[in-house]
Amino acid sequence: MNLAPRPAPDLLGRGSWHEARRIADILRKETVGGTLLLVGAVAAMLWANSPWADGYQTVRDLTFGPAALHLDLSLAAWAADGLLAIFFFVAGLELKREFVAGDLREVRRAAVPVAAALGGVIVPAMLYLLVVGGVEGAARGWAIPTATDIAFALAVLAIVGRHLPTALRTFLLTLAVVDDMVAIVIIAVVYTDQLSPIPLLAALVPLGVFAMLVQRRVRAWWLLLPLAVATWALVHASGVHATVAGVLLAFAVPVLRSEKAGGPDSGPGLAEHFEHRFRPLSAGLAVPVFAFLSAGVALNGLDGLADALTSPVALGVLVGLIVGKPLGIMAATWLVARFTHARLDKDLGWIDLAALSILAGIGFTVSLLIGELSFGAGTATDDHVKVAVLAASIISALLATVLLRLRSRAHRRVHEAETIDRDHDGIPDLYQNADEVAGEPRQG
Repeated sequence: MNLAPRPAPDLLGRGSWHEARRIADILRKETVGGTLLLVGAVAAMLWANSPWADGYQTVRDLTFGPAALHLDLSLAAWAADGLLAIFFFVAGLELKREFVAGDLREVRRAAVPVAAALGGVIVPAMLYLLVVGGVEGAARGWAIPTATDIAFALAVLAIVGRHLPTALRTFLLTLAVVDDMVAIVIIAVVYTDQLSPIPLLAALVPLGVFAMLVQRRVRAWWLLLPLAVATWALVHASGVHATVAGVLLAFAVPVLRSEKAGGPDSGPGLAEHFEHRFRPLSAGLAVPVFAFLSAGVALNGLDGLADALTSPVALGVLVGLIVGKPLGIMAATWLVARFTHARLDKDLGWIDLAALSILAGIGFTVSLLIGELSFGAGTATDDHVKVAVLAASIISALLATVLLRLRSRAHRRVHEAETIDRDHDGIPDLYQNADEVAGEPRQG
């Protein structure tokens, strides 16, 4: 019997090369999406503070859709309820794939980003509640500073962290996906004021048919898309936020290949095929359009900006994102290291984790969504939330940039070593073309 002590796990160690290549492809697409998100947000702010500001509000309030189905929504509501369902569908696919077939299927690897994500949710919420104190109605926004916007964060990394080691990129992506899922649970549980059980139960019918078809590896859009839309519409009618439907649909999609198509070891399966198809739609359209229709807020000059940033809710959001996020992530990661005797990878330092933890304070997309759900779109408090989220995201980006710049030489050395190892290993790229390698037999 081998009684040799089990070696202590590495914190943020390198994953498999196949997973690294897949993550790199995801990050490239999200970086483009992050750039478009920033363009949309800046355009919204400029328009909302221009002499033509009334036109921006008119566009946001433009209403269309079938009233009989409770879908006569404003354009802004269509973006928040409809387009963000695509965003959460992609996030759900990514999360399921990571824990079923990715490197995070190993508990020891998953422990760090999951614990970090939970720490990055709990501590900002506590600090927010501490700051707002007994201000009437302010506590409803406790979840605003709990989310990380991966697209915005990766847009920053594209500029200042091009040589960031693979382990750190994977950590940031996984952390953001996990806390997106925590956010959708919060939205479903906390921000469902009036629940209509009949539409919610009815949603199980198209969802069940969708699940049955995808489990049989059916990919025909003309079969699956109507079922997905029906599920979304019924969840929306139930009073549960419609983005929850995106996650439910994602969790129904199988990750591994069927035995008929060669089994789990023959390459990626249907979940990755859908992710490949829908991620450009999410990153390139859904999130930027939501940002454009949500980020525009009239500042009313420097005095108005100062009033917005000094309101209790805005201060709570600022402290939660700028202080709470990095504090929670760092504390949770340290606790994992302390109790599992894990060691930080020899090529990395705690300053690297600090930089990513600060970068996680960019809470743009989901924070804006939760702000609207907490205080109502277009209210004065919601405007204060938007200003605070924008300010906190900018400050977090600048602080993270400083730390990443300080570590740029070390990151470049690690990146070059990873490149040399990859060339020497000569591992074939199973993920080069997701359309080909997701080669389940087409049905329908």
